[in-house]
Amino acid sequence: MSAPDPKKIRIALLYGGRSGEHEVSLRSAASVLRHLDPERYEIVPVGIDRQGRWHLNDLQLLKNAGESLPLAHDAPEVLAHANPASGGTAGSLAVLGGRAPVAVGFDVVFPVLHGPLGEDGTVQGLLELADVPYVGCGVLASAVGMDKDVAKRLIRDAGLPMVPYIALKSAAKLTSTLAEQIEREVGYPAFI
Repeated sequence: MSAPDPKKIRIALLYGGRSGEHEVSLRSAASVLRHLDPERYEIVPVGIDRQGRWHLNDLQLLKNAGESLPLAHDAPEVLAHANPASGGTAGSLAVLGGRAPVAVGFDVVFPVLHGPLGEDGTVQGLLELADVPYVGCGVLASAVGMDKDVAKRLIRDAGLPMVPYIALKSAAKLTSTLAEQIEREVGYPAFI
C-alpha cells in the first residue's frame, strides 16, 4: 500500500458482513465508492466475509467493479484496533499474514453494512469502544432503527402521527383470531 496522502481524509470503507443482506451491502458499497471524491478522500476498502473475517481489499481492483464490490477472500486478513497515536490517524488495521503485522491507518470508518451485525448498533458500539470516529447513526439510533416494534413505541410515546400497527413475534402463527385483529386494528391492505 502506498504512503497516505496527508491532504486527504483516509476512509476505511467497511462492507459485506455476516447478515443475510451481504449482497446488498456489496452493492451499496460500490455506490459509495463511486460517489466519494478521490481528490478529497483516500479509500481503505475493508470487506467482511460471511464468516466475519475482515479483509483489506485492493482499491485498484475495486474501482471498475461495477454495480457490486467483490470481496476477495484471498486478500490479507486484518484486525481493527484503536490507535489514536499513530501519525494522527484515528485507528488502524493490522494486516496479518507476514512476519510482523503491518499497520494501515485511517481517519474515519464508513460502515456500509446492512442488517444484523452491521446496521443494528453492533459495529457502531465496537467503534465507540475503540474510540474510532465513524459515519452515520450512533449505537442507540442504529439499534432502534432495526427494532421496528421499539421504534413504533417511541414514535407513539412521543405523540407523533403514525399508521396503526400490530407487533408480532417471529414465531407467531397467522390464526383466524389474529387475522380478525389485523382487519379490525390495521385494516387492509396491510404490510407484514
